[in-house]
Amino acid sequence: MIQQGCIFVLGGARSGKSRFALDLCNVQEKRCIFLATAQALDQEMKARIEHHQAERGDKWQTIEEPIDVATAVHALDGRDTVILIDCMTLWLNNLFMKYGEELETIDQAIEDLIQILMHIQGIVVIVSNEVGMGIVPEDRLSRRYRDALGYLNQQLTCLAKEVVFILAGIPLVVKRDRGNLIES
Repeated sequence: MIQQGCIFVLGGARSGKSRFALDLCNVQEKRCIFLATAQALDQEMKARIEHHQAERGDKWQTIEEPIDVATAVHALDGRDTVILIDCMTLWLNNLFMKYGEELETIDQAIEDLIQILMHIQGIVVIVSNEVGMGIVPEDRLSRRYRDALGYLNQQLTCLAKEVVFILAGIPLVVKRDRGNLIES
């Protein structure tokens, strides 16, 4: 069983990352909190969010926080909790949408989250997309976004006790620190 720390789950779009993360959290005998970064900006996204909420069931408390994820994690963290943050990709997009070219503000938000995650008492499972394996984006803002997400993913990989890459629904353990979080 997981005791304490971060698990980082990443992979491509629709690879099974969120399902894997949910399954991992559902077996914990802790209070389950889903920290959602998505925003229902159109009908398709609203329907998708409602579907995922119904899928999680009553065991889960959902907190919607598209911007200030660090403060939310700090407030929700406890020895009796498992927090699933889904996902870093949308969170970073939200930051870029709000702050645009204010890269120092975005970098500070990333640093604030990393600092909070370094001192958590419970379990935090973090989901993110791997976007660095494709083509180089054509426009400057997209390249900055891709670079920022790559940097964020590297930071999360460094602090996580375990990193799992999901490839077409298959979990591949990339990093496992001593005191394994995921049972073999």
